[in-house]
Amino acid sequence: MENVLDILQARGFIEQVTDLDGVRDLLSRPAVCYIGFDPTARSLHVGSLLPIMSLVHMQQTGHRPIALVGGGTGMVGDPSGKTEMRPIMTREQIDENAEGLKAQLSRFIDFSNERALLLNNADWLTELRYIDFLRDIGKHFSVNRMLAAESYRMRLETGLSFIEFNYMLLQAYDFWHLFKYHDCRLQMGGNDQWGNILAGEDLIRRLEGETVFGLTFPLLTTSAGIKMGKTHKGAVWLDPDLTSPYDYYQYWVNQDDADIPRFLALFTLLPMDEVRRLSQLEGAEINAAKEVLAYEATRICHGKQEADRAREAAKSLFGDDETALAESAPQFTVPIHELEQGIPAFILFEQCGLCKTRGDARRLITQGGAYLNGERLDVFDRIVDAKDLKEKRLLLRAGKKRYMHIVMV
Repeated sequence: MENVLDILQARGFIEQVTDLDGVRDLLSRPAVCYIGFDPTARSLHVGSLLPIMSLVHMQQTGHRPIALVGGGTGMVGDPSGKTEMRPIMTREQIDENAEGLKAQLSRFIDFSNERALLLNNADWLTELRYIDFLRDIGKHFSVNRMLAAESYRMRLETGLSFIEFNYMLLQAYDFWHLFKYHDCRLQMGGNDQWGNILAGEDLIRRLEGETVFGLTFPLLTTSAGIKMGKTHKGAVWLDPDLTSPYDYYQYWVNQDDADIPRFLALFTLLPMDEVRRLSQLEGAEINAAKEVLAYEATRICHGKQEADRAREAAKSLFGDDETALAESAPQFTVPIHELEQGIPAFILFEQCGLCKTRGDARRLITQGGAYLNGERLDVFDRIVDAKDLKEKRLLLRAGKKRYMHIVMV
């Protein structure tokens, strides 16, 4: 079977590796790897897909992934990539979020028969005795080296709390615990975790005299420079109650042309030959590649039935009857009193997220790319009010394929 390291490299998953040859040798036979997931919300979002998909590839090639929910480290807060301290959550909030994350990860990874493990580091971190931890673990850490780590160095200008300063020790301890009790020899994570991963690798060498490895993924942004999982409407969640399967599908189908080859490789399980074929499509044909990306990403996250429904809902909006409302179509609610007073069209297009700014909305309407209930808008400040309602709704369209139903509340 092909070494999973080659698969990850070909698909663009790898940013840094502690020892490329050592990792290749480790993964030439069944191995155990882990990634930590921070329970700061009850759902993961699209920004977590890269590490999740890496675990999918690991499992498919015969390795045993550990998805570690940070119920313990979440009580401290990871300063990596943050300009200010995270709000401290209660244990009850963290436990509730951890349960939600477990359910989501189970949609991607098969945890049956211990083919993968789903663990919570609160099970061991909350049992630690502070003095023993300082004596047995803290003595192996150099404050000078810790302060040189990028995650801490960035925060020194804005202020680094003592509780956050302990985060690196706790994550290193996690790696040691998983090595000790589950023979885990590879930790993976975003590139902002590089310093924490190296700390765990060093701790295991000092405590056990063993060699373990680390691998990081690139911190992804779209071609427009937007962080993955973020949109003008907010985060794109993996929880269908927070982001509907239809909206999830639309997130992918609306990606920029330049991002499609990379996203097909990272966020689908299509063979790379098919990824390369789709990546060569140009002009109007690129839309076919976007539909494949959207369908495959939605199928992996929400299942085939929801992916089929989302695709059919999207197609229904291109039919002859534009006002046919698909059950799972995207919606934006507007208070009825606001519509009765009247809303300028360019403001409504910006408010519902079809345009990023009011300036973008004015340009869209002026250039003839905006529609209300199937009719082109000619004036950017045309007042949209209750007289425009059809079956208590409005249907906005931006360009050829981006729709939004406006619903009254």
